[in-house]
Amino acid sequence: MLTIVEEFLLLSHDEKSGRLLYATQPITQIALVGAVLMDLALANRVDSDLQKLMLVDPTPVGEPAPDHILALIVAAEKAAESGNERTIRDWIDHLAPEADRIRELSLQRLIERGILREEEGRFLWVFATRRYPIVDNKEQTEVKLRMAQILMSDEIPDPHDIAILNLADACGLLHEIFSSHELSRLEERIEQITRMDLIGQAISATIDELRAALVTVMPR
Repeated sequence: MLTIVEEFLLLSHDEKSGRLLYATQPITQIALVGAVLMDLALANRVDSDLQKLMLVDPTPVGEPAPDHILALIVAAEKAAESGNERTIRDWIDHLAPEADRIRELSLQRLIERGILREEEGRFLWVFATRRYPIVDNKEQTEVKLRMAQILMSDEIPDPHDIAILNLADACGLLHEIFSSHELSRLEERIEQITRMDLIGQAISATIDELRAALVTVMPR
């Protein structure tokens, strides 16, 4: 099974251009960090409650991006003063500079899995560019279908899918799957599901704060 961060990248992948939607936006960078924290939570390496996120097992999980972040959490915990507990938001802020590295490691993993391939190019014959054309869209189609099935039913999804849906909703990626009319009709169901995950709630709150801050500084 793909990791949460890998499926998030597939949801944000534009099949026509081979590029990632909103890849460099701060909101997406927060989501990448959150996706890896969710992966670590599902692997029982970290745990969270309403106040804090805690390291419970430093053992690597065997996936490059989650293991990279896990190592940073372990190092930060060793360096922290005893009893100095961090909230989920604290960890998001602390790990935000690692977003590009998370994306690189996860894209490389998708290439290794045979889902994407990498292409180098030039913009205006000068600036280097990179595309990731899709090789096999089975996984991308499958995750989109799962999101649709979850929202169209009354069943409680598993934690992995709750996490994916939370990230997709927070970053506006559900608009790539549903029309505005459909999303309006599904609003109550989306809210019901996104409330099920504490890390997802913290990510959504952080993204909402960032959006509000960006609106404030934008010229009128």
